[in-house]
Amino acid sequence: MGFLAWILFGLIAGVIAKVIMPGKDPGGLIITILLGIAGAFVGGWIGSLVGLGTMGDFSFGSFVTAIVGALVLLAGYRMIKK
Repeated sequence: MGFLAWILFGLIAGVIAKVIMPGKDPGGLIITILLGIAGAFVGGWIGSLVGLGTMGDFSFGSFVTAIVGALVLLAGYRMIKK
């Protein structure tokens, strides 16, 4: 269940990252959502290492790390695709 939960978390994080970082992305909404999913996994993994939550729970810390991970990947993707 943790894996599916992080995919759902990632979808939401990708949408929120797009709202926080508006602008034209090279890949569109689908790429942004996929980056959100990847960012949720990366953010969740890093968050679990520093004690902000675990990969299997829904907490505010986990949600914040998922959004931050999505923002970092989205910013990196924009820099690479320019």
